[in-house]
Amino acid sequence: MNILVPNLGSTSLKYQILEMPAERELARGRFERVSDYKEAIAQIAVGDTPIHAVAFKAVHGGPAYRGTFAVDAGVLAALAEFLPAAPAHNAIYLTALRAFAEALPGIPLIAAFETEFHATMPEAAAHYGIPEEWRAAGIRRYGFHGASHQYVSERAPELLGRGREEIRLVSCHLGGSSSLCAIDRGRSIDTTMGFSPQSGLENATRHGDLDVFAVLYMMERRGWTIDEVRRQLSKTGGLAGLSGIAGGDVRDLEAAAAAGNENASLALDVFALQVRKTIAAYAAALSGLDAIAFTGGIGENSAPLRRRI
Repeated sequence: MNILVPNLGSTSLKYQILEMPAERELARGRFERVSDYKEAIAQIAVGDTPIHAVAFKAVHGGPAYRGTFAVDAGVLAALAEFLPAAPAHNAIYLTALRAFAEALPGIPLIAAFETEFHATMPEAAAHYGIPEEWRAAGIRRYGFHGASHQYVSERAPELLGRGREEIRLVSCHLGGSSSLCAIDRGRSIDTTMGFSPQSGLENATRHGDLDVFAVLYMMERRGWTIDEVRRQLSKTGGLAGLSGIAGGDVRDLEAAAAAGNENASLALDVFALQVRKTIAAYAAALSGLDAIAFTGGIGENSAPLRRRI
């Protein structure tokens, strides 16, 4: 069976065609700094290789979808329902699901939700201090980047020559979208992202953790609508907002910082400090630490940022 596996990030699109169960790679491709995902999907060349299924990494389906599911009306409805919580992600996946359904009619589509890996978080780590009415609406900490953190939980022990059940690990997924995860012997016990991928660390254009009353203050002072606030916090916050460099790409920030741009340097310092503090906090939550793993586009490729951390 040949499985087409697209990985749609907040700024990138990667894909592989795998022959299963042998896991033999038949083809692969990559698009960077993507602005039009539908156009990028149309360029994926499957050639003469028959495709028997498409398997997606999905992001936010709420409490009912924290696993792997065949895409049906229920999955599409959940992605649409939680679109306001993950606008930079669910919109992409809804577009991709429709595009692949058109390109490969009749081929099964499978969604593996990123929240599944974090379902092992203790209740004390999963809940906010909010009333029952909010909790009943599904407001809790879900966590994201689950596929990446799960892979790290399996691969890091292999590299260390130790069993997965022996390792206390902090996984640092750093990219256009970033999160950290405390992993205790293969199980997620805490992570920086909460109800939405907007929370936790600063991201390229997303604000990360922010006092909610700062949002209310600006709405009242400026008369901003919910849509305007959502746009600003999703598109002009984070590293882009602090540095003043559109897109918030760390490669651009590092070049600007090297050329003397103080705002770019500040943005990188703020990000690195957030990561350092979180690693220290997770070491306490894990009652010790055996390893720190870096992954994602920034984590793998930016030695300067790793040095800052």
